[in-house]
Amino acid sequence: MSGVQLKAVTLTHVRYQKGDQLGHFLAWVSLIPVFISLGGFSSHFLFRRELQVMFFALGLLISQFINELIKKSVQQARPETCVLLEMCDSHGWPSSHSQYMFFFAVYFSLMTWRGIGLGSGSGSTKWVFDALNWSLAVLTMYSRVYLGYHTVAQVLAGASLGIVLGALWFWVVNTKLYCYFPLIEESALGRMFYIKDTSHIPNVLKFEYDNARAARKKFDCKDN
Repeated sequence: MSGVQLKAVTLTHVRYQKGDQLGHFLAWVSLIPVFISLGGFSSHFLFRRELQVMFFALGLLISQFINELIKKSVQQARPETCVLLEMCDSHGWPSSHSQYMFFFAVYFSLMTWRGIGLGSGSGSTKWVFDALNWSLAVLTMYSRVYLGYHTVAQVLAGASLGIVLGALWFWVVNTKLYCYFPLIEESALGRMFYIKDTSHIPNVLKFEYDNARAARKKFDCKDN
């Protein structure tokens, strides 16, 4: 085994300088795309099964596929700091983390202001979601530079591409693909997995609340 380089296989292989508290925080921030994918979307598929969010996730996958194609075509090296991080076995332009987060941010914001999903809340709620959303995107972009995984140009390229692709995919989904949602809902697969679309309902939270209360009235406990 002498002379053989070993490589760790792990989703949390993000390094920072020991004792650097900011680096430690940003290392966790850098993992937000993993948390969104494995936690957010996976949970949504299990418990909600909304078509709008399924296509949201599909767009992120397409975006990352495009990112890999560009990286392999351009083949721009990562910064020299990557040597210390042992993460220079892949190309750095554009940053996939930045592209992911800014795609997520722009698509989520467009959903919010179109009144889709969480967007059914009040104006102040929308601003809170947007502020958190974009703050996490900027922090993730900054973390990749601070930790030494990317140059400023690489994260800016990723952010720009993410914004463009996120806006474009939102337009495709909600102007070209949306008309096929009823067909997917009524398909055998859609019925089997309870796939649905509630983006046409102005306030999903109130709709579910009202229907839950209406159903409960049919099962009120009666005195024996």
